[in-house]
Amino acid sequence: MDSRSTAILLLLLALVCLFLTLGSKDKGKLPPGPKPLPLLGNLLQLHSQDLLSLLTKLSKEYGSVYTVHLGPRRVVVLSGYQAVKEALVDQGEEFSGRGEYPAFFNFTKGNGVAFSNGERWKVLRKFSLQILRNFGMGKRSMDEQILQEIRFLLEELRKTEDRASPSIPFMLSRSVCNIVCSVVFGSRFHYDDDRLLNIIQLINDNFQIMSSSWGELYTIFPALLDWLPGPHRRIFQNFGRMKELIACSVREHQASLDPSSPRDFIDCFLTKMAQEKQDPLSHFYMDTLLMTTHNLIFGGTETVGITLRHAFLILMKYPKVQARVQEEIDRVVGHSRLPSLDDRAAMPYTDAVIHEVQRFADIIPMNLPHRVTRDTAFRGFLLPKGTDVITLLNTVHYDPSQFLKPQEFNPEHFLDANQSFKKSPAFMPFSAGRRLCLGEPLARKELFLFFTAILQNFTLQPLAAPEDIDLTPLSSGLGKVPRPFEMRMSMR
Repeated sequence: MDSRSTAILLLLLALVCLFLTLGSKDKGKLPPGPKPLPLLGNLLQLHSQDLLSLLTKLSKEYGSVYTVHLGPRRVVVLSGYQAVKEALVDQGEEFSGRGEYPAFFNFTKGNGVAFSNGERWKVLRKFSLQILRNFGMGKRSMDEQILQEIRFLLEELRKTEDRASPSIPFMLSRSVCNIVCSVVFGSRFHYDDDRLLNIIQLINDNFQIMSSSWGELYTIFPALLDWLPGPHRRIFQNFGRMKELIACSVREHQASLDPSSPRDFIDCFLTKMAQEKQDPLSHFYMDTLLMTTHNLIFGGTETVGITLRHAFLILMKYPKVQARVQEEIDRVVGHSRLPSLDDRAAMPYTDAVIHEVQRFADIIPMNLPHRVTRDTAFRGFLLPKGTDVITLLNTVHYDPSQFLKPQEFNPEHFLDANQSFKKSPAFMPFSAGRRLCLGEPLARKELFLFFTAILQNFTLQPLAAPEDIDLTPLSSGLGKVPRPFEMRMSMR
């Protein structure tokens, strides 16, 4: 791009910024925040910090509710358990909109169950929840399906016994991805199937880019970065390849569809499309199917896989925690069968460790952005309809008013004085309120069963001294990506 084109582009962006600034005057009473610069907003305050660190630091200066400008875009930020709970739970309907996340929005165009708004979102969420339940989410049939996938995983892990292997995290991703694929596509994939390998590679790559500094820059200046080279451009190449993989499966489903006997989520959606094809206002059409399927696969694969990777690192750093979990597994489950969800009530320490991993790892620290659906009074301010809201889940999970030693990994955060499991209202790894993650029940099952089955069969051994294991994430944009690691898995 030559200097003249660059100058024109910057001028246009400045005009847009001015228009947005003038257009926002006298519309509501927004909370205070750092003074923005034209066009750049509060970008210069980033310096060497990542966006998460900046927003967390600003919350200490401006309080639990403040306004920040991400480039020309004005956003209200909520910090701490009380503010986030008041918004997402107490005023859940007002804060139930999906805010702008440029990388996702430029792909979905506001379509799909995770990134739509208004009536479309309500219809798609209700339909998707019903179909997921029909195909086992929340039922014992799904428990057995997860356990069957775990058997395949354990067989693969045994091949790595006592050998350092960098591929163990990838093995986890294949197994977790197969769970959601079985619901969406109707069957699991063999571990060497090109479709499964491509899906995981595309999802992993996008998650890492969107969690990097390039991903953060795209969130702030999407219009500018659309003109510039960089790793961020791979996001949309990956999205396009993923969309084609899903479209190929949809075409296969169309060729063999029997509406009276749906096999999976795609069959149910195609049947609904046929039922409403004469309705011009229907929300069920091909692009909605492709985007919703993508949302389910992306959300159902990476979050559980990354949480397990964080768990492995934590257990290797704290071998006494691992040993106590294994003692509880041996006492309650033994070695003659795999763990089941019925065991969870008798395993408070293991349950507490899993919850503490999720709290401490805090893998989606800024949540996906919300948006107020109407002019909304909140803590003495008036947020105009359409205002985007970032809820800092990291400040919820690390809130000292809710957790005694939030900066430390400590399973006691989820145990009472009698060592029974104790719930915490500030536990929000799946968000909260109306936009609670669709797959929360499935993810909670997967985490418990994968975690306990692996520790029942293996001891996780680091290649370095436990005290040298670094738990700080590699990056923390969209999500907290754990550092690469190698390990040995010894049969028990």
